[in-house]
Amino acid sequence: MVERNTQDSSVETDGGAVRQAARSHRETNYLDREVNLLRPSTPFMREHLRVVWTGFVLWALIVFGPVTLTYVAPGVMTTQMPVLGFPLHYFLVAIGAPTGALLLSFWYARKRDALDAKYGIDHSVAETDDGDATVAADGGTDE
Repeated sequence: MVERNTQDSSVETDGGAVRQAARSHRETNYLDREVNLLRPSTPFMREHLRVVWTGFVLWALIVFGPVTLTYVAPGVMTTQMPVLGFPLHYFLVAIGAPTGALLLSFWYARKRDALDAKYGIDHSVAETDDGDATVAADGGTDE
């Protein structure tokens, strides 16, 4: 069987979404942009706000879910667990909520790192004129 190479080597790509996103992020002056939580003005802000709202909804479910389920279905939630002997609602609030919060913090950090990589934000240390090392939290320069 003969393998055919159908790719044309003379065709150039458009640079991809990551390069264009990083380029437009570098060209945007975020200090002059209006900050509106309901209608973000830049793609980075829109994506970051989506991550924040998703995390908030997950947090609310993790924290208030066991309490609400205990109110709605007290028979199921107040039964003793066979392994530890605690009621299910106690276990979910005492162990599930802190574990869920820890997992949410790892999830947020990974999503934020992915956004930073997509938009070319570098949080590396920059040297100032007096030799001190400073970090610009927004990925820009410290003036």
